[in-house]
Parts: sequence; C-alpha cells; structure tokens
Amino acid sequence: MTTHEILKKYWGYDSFRGIQEDIIGQIMSGNDVLGLMPTGGGKSITFQVPALALEGVCIVVSPLIALMKDQVQNLKARHIKAAAIYSGMTHTQILDTLENAVYGGVKILYVSPERLESELFQAKLSHMKVSFFTIDESHCICQWGYDFRPSYLKIAEIRKIHPTKPVLALTATATPAVVDDIQEKLGFKRKNCLSMSFLRPNLSYIVRKSKDKLADILEILTEREGSAIVYVSSRDKTSELADTLRGCGITAEGYNAGLTTLHRDIRQQKWTDDRTRVIVATNAFGMGIDKPDVRTVIHMDVPTSLEAYFQEAGRAGRDGEPAQAIMLVGSKDASILQLKFEAQYPTEEFIGKIYEHLGFFYEVGVGCGRGYSKIFNISKFCSTYKFFPTHVTSALHILTNAGYIKYDDERDSAARVRFIVDRDELYQLDELPLKLNDFMQTLLRRYTGLFTSYVNIDEEILAEQTGMAVQEVYESLLELSRRGIIRYIPRSKEPLLTFVIHRAAPENFFLPKECYQLLKERFKERIEYMTRYIQNDSECRSKQLLAYFGEELKEDCGKCDVCSTVPDDSSSDEADSITNHILSKLADHQQHHISELYSADIPSPKLMEVIQHLLQEEKIKARGVLLCLA
Repeated sequence: MTTHEILKKYWGYDSFRGIQEDIIGQIMSGNDVLGLMPTGGGKSITFQVPALALEGVCIVVSPLIALMKDQVQNLKARHIKAAAIYSGMTHTQILDTLENAVYGGVKILYVSPERLESELFQAKLSHMKVSFFTIDESHCICQWGYDFRPSYLKIAEIRKIHPTKPVLALTATATPAVVDDIQEKLGFKRKNCLSMSFLRPNLSYIVRKSKDKLADILEILTEREGSAIVYVSSRDKTSELADTLRGCGITAEGYNAGLTTLHRDIRQQKWTDDRTRVIVATNAFGMGIDKPDVRTVIHMDVPTSLEAYFQEAGRAGRDGEPAQAIMLVGSKDASILQLKFEAQYPTEEFIGKIYEHLGFFYEVGVGCGRGYSKIFNISKFCSTYKFFPTHVTSALHILTNAGYIKYDDERDSAARVRFIVDRDELYQLDELPLKLNDFMQTLLRRYTGLFTSYVNIDEEILAEQTGMAVQEVYESLLELSRRGIIRYIPRSKEPLLTFVIHRAAPENFFLPKECYQLLKERFKERIEYMTRYIQNDSECRSKQLLAYFGEELKEDCGKCDVCSTVPDDSSSDEADSITNHILSKLADHQQHHISELYSADIPSPKLMEVIQHLLQEEKIKARGVLLCLA
C-alpha cells in the first residue's frame, strides 16, 4: 500500500497535514530528518505511517511511559502490531516483547531511552529487521536545551547496530542552536530539518499583571468556560490551589511528580473525560497530554524558559477553536526567576561538598564504590547534613552530567503484591464478595510466586484482563490488603543513586566546563529571555515568541494583551471585504495554510481579527495553522 492508502485505511484521513507528507517522504527515501512540529501538529502520523509502509520494525524512543502505553493502545485498536518496553515489566514480559519484534510480530516498538543501555535490548536489536529509528522529544538530547536528559546521549550508540537505517527526530520546541545540536548528537549524515510555523492563529498569549493571583485565577475561570490547566511551580501548590478551587465550586485536581503513577493516571483520566474541569499541575504534567478542547492555560508562576512556556501554553486550543494562554506576573516574579537560577546552579564548591557527603551517607570510601547503587532518600540526606532539598537535587543532576554518579529521580518502582495467607487458608475464605473473589483468582492465574515473595504487577494489565477500570483494580487490591489477605505496595517513584566511578578524593574533584559552566551560562540566557518577555509590553507576544524560535512574524497577531490595547478603527465594510476574501480562498473545501490568506491590501492584525471572528462564529475551522470551511 502507498502511504496515502495506509493513512486512509488506518486513520480515515484523505490527506496529510502540514509537513507530514514531506517528513514521511524523507524517511521513505532513507534520509535522516528532524521534524520541528509545534504541539498539535500531528507528529505521530509521521512515523506510524511509514512504519507500516516499510519492512521491519520501527523503534520509537520516547521518555514518557504513559504516552507509550496510550499510543500502543490506540494503535492496537486500529489493528496495528505495536508494543512497548518500560520499567515495571517483568523480565519474561520484556523478553517476550523483544522476541516478537525479532520474529516480525511487532511493527512499532516503543522503548524508554534508559532501556537502550540494556545488554538484552542491544542483543535482540542486533537480530531485528529495523525499518528506521524515531526519537520523540529529541530536544532532550541537547545539553544546552531546557529539558536535557543524559540517557538520550546513548541513542547515537544504538545507531551503530543498524548504521544504514535512517533516523526521524521529532520535537515541538527548539531554537536554531538546539536544532543544529540535535542533528549533530544523533549523527545525521547531513543537516535536514523540516519545520512548521510556530504561529497559532487561534491562541491568544496574554501577560496579565497581577496583585492577587488567586483572585485573578478565580475570575478567569469564572468568566471563561471549558477545560483548563493551571501551572504552578511547586507540588504543595497543586494541592492547595485545587482545594481552594473546589471550595469555590470549580471541580479541580492536583497533579505532580510526587503522586504515585496510578494516582496521576486516575486524575489525568478524570480531567480528560471532563469529570474534572481544571487540572492544577507542576511541569510534570507535560508530554503526552492529548486533550484538544482545552480552552485556557494559566501560569500562576513564571516558567524558567520560553521553550517550557511555549510547550505548556500550546496545550490550549489544539482543536483549532479560540483559546487563551494567560501568564500571571507579580511585582516579584523577575526576582524569583533570579533565585531559581541560583538554586539550579549552586556553586562548584557546594556541589563538591554534596559529592563528599554522599560518600559519608553510603559509607563509600575514596577509591571505592564504582557500581554501588541504592535507593536515595533525599529527605533523610538533607536532614542528616542540614542541606536544602532544591539545592541538593540540582547538585545531583550536575554530578550526573559530569559522570560521577547517576541519579535517576524519574524511576518508576512497579507495584508489588505478596499473599500473606497460605493456599489452604485462602481456599477456606467464604466471606469475600463475588467480584473481589473473581479478581483475586485472576491475580493468582496471572502471576506466579505470590505466596513466597513480592511479585511485580501491572494494574493496567489486570484492568484489561478483568474488564475493570484501573481505579477498581486499585481499590480491590487495597480491600484485599485491608482484609489481611495480601500485602500491596502501590507503584511509586523511588529515586536511585549509583556511583558510576570510584569515589574521587576532594582534591581530584572538578566539573568539566561543558557539564557546568556552559550549561549555567545557557540557563542564565533562558532566564534573561523570559524576564524580557514578561517585561516587554510594547511588542506583540506572538512576534516575541516566534523570534525566539528563529521565525519572523511580519505583522502583529492582533489579539494578545499588547495588540488588544491598539484601538480598532476599521469599518464594518472593511471587515466584510476581508471576510469575503477568506471565504473565497477556502471555497474549495480544502485545508489552506494561513499564509495563503495574507494580502498586501489587508493589514495582518485586521486579517487575524476577522479569522478569530469566523472561528467563533463556526464558519471556518482551524487545525494548527491550517484553515478550512466549517
């Protein structure tokens, strides 16, 4: 089948959008390519379609387990052979999945970047017929970027196993410098970047000066209908603000990395299903969020980079309907940004002190400890040595980049179960409700060794096999635990710390320039750009954002807080004329890029104003920067 036939058969679309077809063409021709596609641009189509058109398995590297699971589930629903490997799976499950990929039972295989280091994975990969590699969120490979992840640096090594196979790198946000760095780090044979415009015609960027942020949030959510996200800077704030909103009659849930994976999944699903209107989140609520009808994104606290802000704000209005991204800025926010910079990059002396105290904490002597690995209790460490947790966390990440340790604070610990009654006692139980008894029998059939030791389980797999919701599985496990039948340890995040090399003596400790000083300078630049953005009230917000990403917007957007202060003196006749111009261009019922509507005779702000009005009147529809008749 051709790529168009595949698109129609599996997704029901008659044509590709934006640069999707161009990217697919590059992969089909065997070329490395970087696709720069803002949130909502349809990234997944660019690798899923060619994966079905080419022989072999497409390896997709993705940093988010929830996203992998969701995409695999969606692909299987379309009768596409897909699978994922992630932490929490048993060795047998991982081996079976890899064997299926080797023998042609998988067309699209999702793996976490950490999995690439596994000897088992590398051994099996060498026997797979690979079509191409896809690197999602590829900006994570850039040390200068805003979301660097050391595990991504291993990807270039994996290419050596299949050196002739092309690489598709995908990201939604990257400055020109990061674009170049991604291609270099991934070993592109030649530079090849295809990009969509960063312009979001349906999204209004607003910086709102605020003396009382809580009051402003309540006012915004009261005035505006629809689903919303409120981003805050700390875990405590997620709970506090969600409680406050509920007290004011607004359904809200808090979301942060401190919750168990199961609790995060449940809260996200309630919001996705519109049982909760507002999700109050830290930046842990990010990649993989696929809810198109978010009408409002509010930033209660100013992010530390324009990349992060653009990503998070871009989760509003992915359905093409009018939406707002509102950043609340108080009088002290510029100073707070500076404090965040100092916290993220403590002095080299302080980092050396943390490294030395890690040795004391784990009783690892100088010249010893390589490969020593243990769960890291940051609260105990900080209380023992009187350190502030934020500064310690920053130091640990810098020590990781420098190669002294490996600190994995995103490591998922699988849920575990053990029966604490023996088989004879179990069969004598007769007071269990029928549904709970059936669930227990499924648990016993699905897992072995439950009577002798803790066994890793997957609540989502149990939900599939029992026909229950994940929440019901969780509650059933808790009920069996309350009845004294099992011990249940829910899935959680347990940071793991490993000494990568023998512990260095204090006099031999140093931080390479590229692992500390250069990164510190880049972070300072991002803070400065963000500070200028919130303080610049004279230039169109879209112009400022697009310029940061290397794109020029010739005319003002016409709807941000800066542009909305400009008086509109255009006549209704002019608006009617522009309306006729737009509807005439879209009369063929095809999708058109917004740039096709520009005319030398029409001021861009007025054009954008009329487009906004037509969207609100539902006379036209937008998908990103593509417009068509409703």
